[in-house]
Amino acid sequence: MQPVPSPRESASPVGIIRVLTSDDPTAVGEHGRLLERRYGFPAFSRCIPGQPYGIHDEESERRAEPKIVALAREMAAEGAGTLIISCAADPALEQARAAVDIPVIGAGAAAAAVSLGLGTRVGVLGITDEAPPGTRAILGDRFAGAVRPREVRRTTDLRAPHGEAAVLEAAAGLVASGADTLLLACTGLTTIGVRPRLEERLGVPVVDAVLAAGLMASYTRTS
Repeated sequence: MQPVPSPRESASPVGIIRVLTSDDPTAVGEHGRLLERRYGFPAFSRCIPGQPYGIHDEESERRAEPKIVALAREMAAEGAGTLIISCAADPALEQARAAVDIPVIGAGAAAAAVSLGLGTRVGVLGITDEAPPGTRAILGDRFAGAVRPREVRRTTDLRAPHGEAAVLEAAAGLVASGADTLLLACTGLTTIGVRPRLEERLGVPVVDAVLAAGLMASYTRTS
């Protein structure tokens, strides 16, 4: 596996924990570069090993959790001032927070919090039939339902030829059923860059989990 570039010398970069294993440093660093452009803070990224399909069910999440905690410790030791777990299921969030003495942000929890500031009926679009439990709990009575795009069961399916059309179809169904805000509960949806097209076609706010986590991380910055 080729190494992803180390964090910058400038103080307290944000560390991005990717739960989709890749040996392509460009792919691993994609979410970090997005946040650097959006919020102006330095970021560096690492991915957990042995999970080429990421997290897509209880078993894959269970396998990922100790790897995430180990990577959180490693990245904190490398100089990260804040960590983002770039997965809307927020795997090992509490365990990682207990393992390091810096802020750890879960992308799903961040997206749910931002959604509450934008709408009263939040539809959740992800790669599972149910909304992630942590997201569902934060949304409370503003949760308007969850949907999985047809033929999408893993984050890698979003890159298939049918992926974007299936996402647009599922999102339109949520809006038609009464959702006034959409929450993208898979960070693979960030990777395919679908948020602007959803907002343009459907006319409702669409909350990207990676961008929401970056917004939270911006509040931890001291310089």
